[in-house]
Amino acid sequence: MNTTSCPVSGAGLGLRRSFMDEFMALDHEPVDFLEVAPENWMKIGGVLGKKFTQIAERYPMVCHGLSLSIGSPAPLDEHFLIQLKKFLDKHNVTCYSEHLSYCSDDGHLYDLMPIPFTEEAVTHTAKRIQRVQEILERRIVMENVSYYAAPGQEMTEIDFFNAVVKQADCDLLLDVNNIYVNSINHNYDAENYMKSVDSSRIAYIHVAGHYDEADDLKIDTHGADVINPVWQLLEKAYQHHGVVPTLLERDFNIPSVNDLIKEVDQIRHYQAVQEQANVATA
Repeated sequence: MNTTSCPVSGAGLGLRRSFMDEFMALDHEPVDFLEVAPENWMKIGGVLGKKFTQIAERYPMVCHGLSLSIGSPAPLDEHFLIQLKKFLDKHNVTCYSEHLSYCSDDGHLYDLMPIPFTEEAVTHTAKRIQRVQEILERRIVMENVSYYAAPGQEMTEIDFFNAVVKQADCDLLLDVNNIYVNSINHNYDAENYMKSVDSSRIAYIHVAGHYDEADDLKIDTHGADVINPVWQLLEKAYQHHGVVPTLLERDFNIPSVNDLIKEVDQIRHYQAVQEQANVATA
């Protein structure tokens, strides 16, 4: 059962400007909640800003950040955090998630870089998360990320992830596709990783598609349909952790809204199957 501060439920979709008008024109609510990157909307006014306000009033909203750079050696951008808090307060967004990575040092790196899996990095990152939570006056949610190298590794990815979340006392966003991608690229068991996180801290789940560069190299692109092994891992996540709110991410090669909704309906299917199984065994 979801015991975090994240108030959403059901199946959600990452909102993108490219299909915003088509989505808003629907005469029904095909998803239970939406997710946006706050950096893409914080300074937007005019017609687009009004559209965003309308859709935020219509749907429960979560925010998934891009630029917090929580593992960076550079100081936290507290000015950004103050502006972010105003945005979250304005739109009644209580759930804010970010990537357990960094994207800046002396300037922006324009990519999500892996934090070294070390005890020193655990302490450094956890303290920064605690400071963010103080400023935002919210528990924040950290996501396990895809990565392609592990410089200075002293511990496993899952041990690092769990240690940061526990020491910071924050919640977590379980990205099932990232687990699958990393399990292929770094040769570990995806199901064991998924089962090793603390169920009580899971705020919500991400599913997405990826690119097959080779049999042993998968690239996390959010640019394709979700594949069967990822759906199967999601199904196992529900079996182990319970039915958790789950969101479809799609950033590139975006199909029609109707096709996106079909994938969201797949999430609902797996949720319903697990809920029926829970009733049958109660």
